[in-house]
Amino acid sequence: MIIALTTDFGYQDSFVGIMKGVIAGINPQARVIDITHGIPPQDILAGALTLRHSVKYFPPGTIHVAVVDPGVGSARRPLLLECEGNYFIGPDNGVLSLAVENIRSAQIVQLSNPTYHLYPTSTTFHGRDIFASAAAHLSLGIPVSAFGEPGEKIVRLSMPGVVRKERSIEGEIVYIDKFGNLFTNIGEHDLSGQPMETLDIVIGSVWVRGVSQNYARAQEGEFVAVLNSWGLLEIAVYKDNAHKRTGAKIGDKVEVILTR
Repeated sequence: MIIALTTDFGYQDSFVGIMKGVIAGINPQARVIDITHGIPPQDILAGALTLRHSVKYFPPGTIHVAVVDPGVGSARRPLLLECEGNYFIGPDNGVLSLAVENIRSAQIVQLSNPTYHLYPTSTTFHGRDIFASAAAHLSLGIPVSAFGEPGEKIVRLSMPGVVRKERSIEGEIVYIDKFGNLFTNIGEHDLSGQPMETLDIVIGSVWVRGVSQNYARAQEGEFVAVLNSWGLLEIAVYKDNAHKRTGAKIGDKVEVILTR
């Protein structure tokens, strides 16, 4: 059984290692894979997007543990979801919601059964005491219903919508990766039927001509726009950092000027 971890914990501290230790102590046979521990601190949308675009590359039955949890210890619920053969464990703050597209088919359980918590249970480290412990027990075949009371709804995030005008599409920056590449909410489907080589992409004072097939279509130090591996329009600088060059931040507007 695979347990896949997505967190904002980083590697400077011991948090990730301790979660893995908890899992190993309960089920030494579980296979633990790190998707990432580099989600920007407390950036729930970044965590949700990363999880959403990772799930399809894991085999059915994978247990995904996502911990981006600024509300740890508060009234927000710890959850276990089963949806279309996969499992999702984490806080009910939206971080799981983009990966669970068909929520009507999901089994939702609040992780309220203390049998599957570590004791004493910290109010500041549910990744260790609730989420890792629940994932490990689930990997041993404990049924979903044993972990707590059933639920009907979860907190849902949504991607900001694009605005279509007669001659343009307006979107925004939703994610910035470690290379400083700027991911927008403008998807490949939004540009369908457009001549990619003649579109103008505008962010602040930067204009990029055309959507290229890859980064190397630009000269070193030049801005380039691509449709990235998430299927989103991305603004980058070849062998440099678009985030630093533009000063862009999450939520900044991006405009695609259409040529037909």
